Amino acid sequence: MDEALEPGAVPEADGPMSEPDPFVVLEKLKAENADVKDKLLRTLAEMENLRRRTEREISDAKIYGVTSFARDMLIFADNLSRALENLPAEAREKAEPATKSFIEGIELTQKDFQSRLIRHGVKKLEPQGSKFDPNMHEALFEIPDETVPAGTVAQVVEAGYTIGERVLRPAKVGISRGGPKS
Repeated sequence: MDEALEPGAVPEADGPMSEPDPFVVLEKLKAENADVKDKLLRTLAEMENLRRRTEREISDAKIYGVTSFARDMLIFADNLSRALENLPAEAREKAEPATKSFIEGIELTQKDFQSRLIRHGVKKLEPQGSKFDPNMHEALFEIPDETVPAGTVAQVVEAGYTIGERVLRPAKVGISRGGPKS
């Protein structure tokens, strides 16, 4: 019973080895092929979604990466505006030439700073006379006024700004009360 097997020969089990049915093998290969194809398509879809998400994150980082710096710079813009607004017109007219030049320099600095903010996607909100929007405005008080629709921005206390599509700082406003509904 201990017969030597020829190289490459398969020992017989209980009987001669049967050949697998070619149709069964083909069906198994088709199922395996479909499974691999499904996995490949899912992986390709995941990679495309990852590519899009990464592009969007890079774009957002470019636009919104300077948000905290820009928010800090708004204080500087506010202070320049306050300095110029608190200068009485008669003082400006009666000022000496050196003082007038200084005031003009402050005004040019303010305009230049505002243009740089705009160049970097920071835009000033102009809510005066518009309908109150809680996403863009912060209501500080109400002003009784029958001449304008209720909920209209009647006074701007502090300018608001956006960066890209997001609110950087809401405008602090007073809204009208008492007029007809808008």
